[in-house]
Amino acid sequence: MTLASVQGEASGGFLPAFPDWLTVLLGVAYGIIAVVALGTIPGNRRPSSAMAWILLILFLPYVGVVLFLLIGSTSIGRRRIRNQEQANQTIRENTTAAELREEDYKGAEWLRSVVELNRTLGALPSQSGNSAELVNGYRESIDAMTAEIDKAERIVNVEFYIMGYDEFTKGFYQALEDAHRRGVKVRVLFDHIGSLRTSGYRQMLNRLNEIGLDWHRMLPILPLRGRWRRPDLRNHRKILIVDGRVAFMGSQNVVDPGYHRRGNREWVDLMTRVEGDVVTALNSLFVTDWYNETEEILFEELDPAPRDKPAGNITAQVVPSGPGFVTENNLQLFNTLIYSAQRRVTITSPYFVPDESLLRAVTTAAQRGVAVELFVSQSGDQFLVHHAQRSYYTSLLQAGVRIFLYERPFVLHSKHMAIDDRVAVVGSSNMDMRSFELNLEVSLMLLGTKMVQSMHRVEAGYHARSSELLLEDWQDRPPLARFVDNVARLSASLQ
Repeated sequence: MTLASVQGEASGGFLPAFPDWLTVLLGVAYGIIAVVALGTIPGNRRPSSAMAWILLILFLPYVGVVLFLLIGSTSIGRRRIRNQEQANQTIRENTTAAELREEDYKGAEWLRSVVELNRTLGALPSQSGNSAELVNGYRESIDAMTAEIDKAERIVNVEFYIMGYDEFTKGFYQALEDAHRRGVKVRVLFDHIGSLRTSGYRQMLNRLNEIGLDWHRMLPILPLRGRWRRPDLRNHRKILIVDGRVAFMGSQNVVDPGYHRRGNREWVDLMTRVEGDVVTALNSLFVTDWYNETEEILFEELDPAPRDKPAGNITAQVVPSGPGFVTENNLQLFNTLIYSAQRRVTITSPYFVPDESLLRAVTTAAQRGVAVELFVSQSGDQFLVHHAQRSYYTSLLQAGVRIFLYERPFVLHSKHMAIDDRVAVVGSSNMDMRSFELNLEVSLMLLGTKMVQSMHRVEAGYHARSSELLLEDWQDRPPLARFVDNVARLSASLQ
């Protein structure tokens, strides 16, 4: 009796009877896969992520290997990394870090080290003399951006993760067309896969072509044209720059607030309108992303427009992040600020799936007496991410973090944070491992009581539409819900 036939009988005939040589070959292959996985996967990877990949490969070796080859590497490609390094060097050579002067901001000494951290990691300096205004409301931000495009005289640079053409956004595209007909140079970037999945994508392409605009996909997957990469890398930034004079950035895409999905679900977002030298910093991100997609160099457009007087009294710093950087700039900023908090931390994130370091920072802040509030959606739009997020609620609640659930069917898609009365951060970055490792993101750090108070006014509106999650209620949820949450948490580590 052969080894293969014994295996077949032992399994009741459910397993195929392989020839002995094939059984041995498969066993040797499994051993090689296991040894190689144990020796290579943990390298330069989070322990939780490495363990998740190793478990997947040990239990499902061939499926696991294929998945790892497809999405196991977070590298964005040598050319893009080289371009990012060149852009960083150019920015450093042509900008001078603005010191936090006493007349600019009367704040804590530790803020100087945060500014230096951001400068070291992301190349962009802190800049004083800016104005900043939070634009709270989906229609309000679309209208505000459209109004600025209508004023454009020279250049409009548009970069959004998702763009679609529909009844809600058609006025935005009409403004782009009118600007183009006035002789304004209009450039458009959008994430290929992010926009492709949205109803209105084809209509958007037709509209851009009808107008005759210069547009390009970001991080495209076009294998027939030789353009291929890890398929789940995304450029998640949302930026609009008009004449180098005014810019918008934040969490909102150019698409219907319901994303054309069934039901009454709508996305709740927050954008920031800025003027001053910080506009040039935001434009540098657009210029870098444009260069990556087109090989066209636009650095000459980064000379700030002369101003008779400062646009305002806000000190701001742009913090780019993404796989083009190796330092997880957004995560390091968030952790540093949370550890520095003395009185209050408020966090709003639609997808709160922290790594070990961020979870420890948040829970430690609460345990040392800082009032920590987390705003999330009551019901999520992404099944696995939402359930992975829920798996952290027990640890957060036990540490003393107050969790507020924004009422369904709305999706609280805003992404921002406030620390004491000193710092506000707003942008495109979620607090999850995808935003830390896989997405190109942009965050804006705003210093001073004025911006923090503005953010707390926005959060007061969230409070009015949220219910607080209590630990005793959360611990009574059904066992099946716990199981789904924990499985989803494991899948979130496969980055």
